[in-house]
Amino acid sequence: MTFTGFTDSGTDYSRKDDRGTERTARRERAVAAAVAQGLVGPDVPIIGLLDVAGIRAGAEALRAAFAAVTDAPVLHAFAVKAAPLVPVLRLLHEAGIGAEVASPGELALARAAGVHAAHTVLDSPAKTPAELREALALGIAVNADNPQELARIDALVSSAPTRSPLGLRVNAQIGGGSIEALSTATATSKFGVALRDEGARQWVIDAYLARPWLTRLHTHSGSQGVPLELMAQGVRAVYELAEEINEAVGRQQIDTIDIGGGLPVNFASDADDPTHEAYARVLKEQVPGLLDGRYGLVTEFGRSLLAKHGTVLARVEYAKSSGGRPIAVTHAGVQVATRTVYAPAAWPLRIAAFDAKGLPKSGGELAQDVAGPACFAGDLLAENRTLPPLAQGDYVAVLDTGAYYFAHHYAYNSLARPAVHGFAEGADGSVGFATVRRSQTLEEIVAEAGGGAERDALGRL
Repeated sequence: MTFTGFTDSGTDYSRKDDRGTERTARRERAVAAAVAQGLVGPDVPIIGLLDVAGIRAGAEALRAAFAAVTDAPVLHAFAVKAAPLVPVLRLLHEAGIGAEVASPGELALARAAGVHAAHTVLDSPAKTPAELREALALGIAVNADNPQELARIDALVSSAPTRSPLGLRVNAQIGGGSIEALSTATATSKFGVALRDEGARQWVIDAYLARPWLTRLHTHSGSQGVPLELMAQGVRAVYELAEEINEAVGRQQIDTIDIGGGLPVNFASDADDPTHEAYARVLKEQVPGLLDGRYGLVTEFGRSLLAKHGTVLARVEYAKSSGGRPIAVTHAGVQVATRTVYAPAAWPLRIAAFDAKGLPKSGGELAQDVAGPACFAGDLLAENRTLPPLAQGDYVAVLDTGAYYFAHHYAYNSLARPAVHGFAEGADGSVGFATVRRSQTLEEIVAEAGGGAERDALGRL
């Protein structure tokens, strides 16, 4: 597998209605098949679904988007935190996508998926000495977050040789998006060296002058709610810094710029907007020197690669009303959609209604709540949402949940992690499924809660 020399198939990957329409049709066929085949039902009231064809097409579109604007080598490293599932990482690896990891656990998942060290990038604001030693021993690229971490790397590099490409993360401090908690380039962000702080820029330049082995520069200005132009502004600031450093050194010491990820996702419809292609075009317009072939690139997209290709499918256990408002009580709530439940204004999700056979419901729309199973009043996926009337035994499909939803379980009420299944269609139109992650058993819940050898631990004190 290589990250260079991608040949464009001629497919137009700009945003088109037919892409969303095709995705919707595949999803509807998968829901009907999941119900018919018994993957979901009274005894298994919630599952996750992943569209394999959609994921593959998204990975190819990402690679094509950047191949169209630069001939330089590009490593697209998927942000593992967005979907920490080994089969997903394996599928992306086979599609030419590497891995960006931010913990020992994420690194272990990437390695289990077969992602090569040369296609792996370690980012984290709190790397331990053990994490750094492992990464340098394996030859994994490392972006140091701060001066103290760089001092740790100094000691490790001087004690043992490494093949790892090494860089420094800087915060261009260009501002945040509409979701403050996710904005990584604000004046007080915890990530990287704050480039506009007094003396910081000169410190960065001096750090490179003193370390010929520092060959990368990293930033991450994007996140949900950040416009493309602002993302590009952060990238431009780091490109200009790289140019300044190389001029000060007198050679091209920095040969690769890691521009991070954070492309926003449209959660309002099935349309792909913005696209990776659109972002690549903005970079070409605003930072042309970055793409003229002198610098290798690394990207770290996560949500934008997976969100549109995942669905949480949950059975309506009861249909009731309170205060005159209909309420559909389902098995999808805070345990799978934590961000949406606790911050619904920032993370609204679309809901599609299906009948007991898994067929789309239509007509007679009614304002109603879609509630989850957890024991607190705010466990709602949608409040006063207009949908076809939901009845006991129907299903709700929670859309755009391929990233940061069913892969990040919140064990409220000791609710079990649901199974996740990938789906694909055969030549005859039939839908086949493969288990990505099996559902959590009650025995596993008990064991995780200290119900094994630790059961009597406190009584022995």
